[in-house]
Amino acid sequence: MSEAKGRADALSATALLNCLIREVAGTEPRPDPDHTVHRLPATGRLLRVRAGRRPTEPCVRTDGGWLPLTFEALVALTADELGRRTGVTNRAVVGEMTASRDVVAALQDARASASPPEDPYLRSEQALLAGHRYHPAPKARGAGVPESWLPYAPEAYARFPLELLGVRADVVAEDGDLSLLDALGTGAPDGYLLLPVHPWELDLLGEQPAFRDGRLLRLGASAPSAGPAVATSSVRTVYLPDADLFCKFSLDVQITNGNRRLELRDLLWLRTIADLLAPVFDPLPTATFLADRGYRTADLGGQLAYEGFAVIAREGLRPHLLPGVTPLLAAGVAEGFPGNPIDGLTAEGALAWWRHYLDRLVPPVLHAWRAHGLVLECHLQNVLVGVDADGLPAQVVFRDHEGIRIVAARHRGLLDRHGPRGPAPALDAEHGWERLVYCLVTNNLSEIAGALTDRHPELTGELWSLARSAFAAYAAEHGGAEEVSALLGSPHVPAKTNLLLRWLDVAGADARYVPMPNPLRRG
Repeated sequence: MSEAKGRADALSATALLNCLIREVAGTEPRPDPDHTVHRLPATGRLLRVRAGRRPTEPCVRTDGGWLPLTFEALVALTADELGRRTGVTNRAVVGEMTASRDVVAALQDARASASPPEDPYLRSEQALLAGHRYHPAPKARGAGVPESWLPYAPEAYARFPLELLGVRADVVAEDGDLSLLDALGTGAPDGYLLLPVHPWELDLLGEQPAFRDGRLLRLGASAPSAGPAVATSSVRTVYLPDADLFCKFSLDVQITNGNRRLELRDLLWLRTIADLLAPVFDPLPTATFLADRGYRTADLGGQLAYEGFAVIAREGLRPHLLPGVTPLLAAGVAEGFPGNPIDGLTAEGALAWWRHYLDRLVPPVLHAWRAHGLVLECHLQNVLVGVDADGLPAQVVFRDHEGIRIVAARHRGLLDRHGPRGPAPALDAEHGWERLVYCLVTNNLSEIAGALTDRHPELTGELWSLARSAFAAYAAEHGGAEEVSALLGSPHVPAKTNLLLRWLDVAGADARYVPMPNPLRRG
């Protein structure tokens, strides 16, 4: 077995084991300090793994003892368990699991002959070789061969020019301030507007009649002065450092739980979400949000093209950053990359880093919820942590309007006024709070705390004691004590069921949760 395939097997098995243990299996008595045993209820099989935040070395119990499982055998065991549990056979998801492993192997080969970015921010964005650690197929890239997606893969340190189109003015559809796009080219011909497109999406859309009848023109690559587009962790969003601009594109590829096309319903709510977010961060000197300023697309007579050609212009970093601050992707900090500020910290330094992180992350999320009726999607890939010259968190930067949810009871008038726009990004208070706790505690804080305790195992209790204090301090100063108290006293927090969502082919936005032991609860 090649080294790349062996590592790809191990990384992919860990993600699948995390899903099985969290969503499906029951826990049996531990046979020894180094291992845990889990019963798969539908088949009755016993699964043993080497314990830890990243479980490894899966074995299944047989009459002859513990039999080590290859990655393929683990996939087959998972499919058998889920098929019997749900009554559903899903060969597509089985294929996604294997394809994701193959992608990881291809990415490793590509990284071996490529140079990571010098900019620590870009290194953190492009660090996620393993991807979502609680997803069964975190790196699947659709059905394309590696040559079709590797040029655009953040994990392979991709950077590339954008494709520029001219859209005839009578078929332009747009909303918001699109002036940020002006930096990408010298302009379109008279009667046309400039439209940047991700080159991979342009290939996926294929030859459109609009190119033949003049509604669309090919204008070539983005201007050299704009610099190359750098693929970020989400794959479909790119950053142009020279222009200090993010562009979020449609990408008709299944990545984790859904096809990554920009949906019409989200585009139509873009500016309203921006208006709701604008006052949230005014009183918060160490937190900010990268606003999605507007979108542009070509209305060619069908929703597929309308969504496929869409681009969202997102504000760049520089106007938002405090002096002397370096932004880093929180997911990169959790995963690890050269220059990670939590590497090499003493135990005392790790506690200080965590305290600074809590003080900057937790209050804005609770403030947006309590004061504005908004649920920030504050998971690891939507949070940048700005570190100062000493590597300590000094600021947090949130991003992505698409993940924001409106608490319906707090915004009933707005929702009634905008009802004709189609499905609203709204939740009732109970489900909004559940989503907030999942993103903040289960996804974000648990993984950052896990990265710190990987380095300092003795700190686990103290880290979560500090986290409890951060939540309680916000409630004492700003209100919401009953809600926060209930959270701190609950035995469980919600964990998203990515394996079952994919197996049952449920849309990623329609999240389902299982209970996970609450690390915030006092032991």
